[in-house]
Amino acid sequence: MDNVKETKSKAPRIGAKNTTSGIMIHVIIALVPALIFAVYNFGVRALILTVVCVAACVLFEYAFEKLAKRENTTGDLTAVVTGIILAFNLPSTLPIWMAVVGCFVAIVVVKQLFGGYGQNFVNPAVTARAVLLVSFGTQMTKFPIAGTKAISVADTICGATPLERLVSGPKVPSNMDMFIGNISGSLGEVSAAALLIGGIYLVIKKIICPCIPLAFVGTVALFAVAVGQDPVFHILAGGVMLGAIFMATDPTTSPATLVGRIIYGIGCGLITMLIRVYGTYPEGVSFAIILMNILVPHIDTLTMKKTKKAPKAEAAEGGAN
Repeated sequence: MDNVKETKSKAPRIGAKNTTSGIMIHVIIALVPALIFAVYNFGVRALILTVVCVAACVLFEYAFEKLAKRENTTGDLTAVVTGIILAFNLPSTLPIWMAVVGCFVAIVVVKQLFGGYGQNFVNPAVTARAVLLVSFGTQMTKFPIAGTKAISVADTICGATPLERLVSGPKVPSNMDMFIGNISGSLGEVSAAALLIGGIYLVIKKIICPCIPLAFVGTVALFAVAVGQDPVFHILAGGVMLGAIFMATDPTTSPATLVGRIIYGIGCGLITMLIRVYGTYPEGVSFAIILMNILVPHIDTLTMKKTKKAPKAEAAEGGAN
């Protein structure tokens, strides 16, 4: 377990030669295509919500560290990334103050109270999204129809997401519409194409390990086939692409070993589909990632190779016995 703690304290592990801020810059760049499409699809309010989330996350981090007399870490840009990803998990219709509550949960409760970046055991943005969903279920499931660009929430026309349509019965959108993003949903999850562009960029830059997204998405597809449903639909619908590429790959809350990452990705995909197919919620990505985050220390312990003891240490132990 000491090895696990040591590894976690040095997160992020992938691209270790880069600074944390350098890695976060690459992540921000990778998120830009999805942000551009969100603004195109849902209007200026998508940009406003994202800016508010980023500003609130940075402010909460600065204020907490100031009060706790800790070193200011806002320059590492991790709070900026948390703000963007949290915004991506919200409908553009969500009241601003609710989004700020989510930022407080992500930065203060999940991140800072556990020691800051590298010490939290669950993903801040994912956990904040789950808390908001449980606390403000109606507002968190009020999704604007694609192409709605009203600035006022009251003027926004809302519709069902593809997953909600699958459950309730209305005709689901085509796979091409979901790939492009002509669907209702949270502002950063609707365009699989934009997310895929960002994911490819991160893999090329060696910021993320592709094994987690591949295991996650592959498990979702296989599970869908096993229950007689369209695997492409389940990959493109909801938060699978966003979760697999940008949330499950968080280096602080994902396993340190290759085998561990594959197990972790499979677990995320399996829990996601169990909730989608048999649960009361139409979506299960956030809950799946949180549950697997909790299991990461155990996955690391089981998959890390045991180091051989040095000859002197073995001799000393033998003499003591």
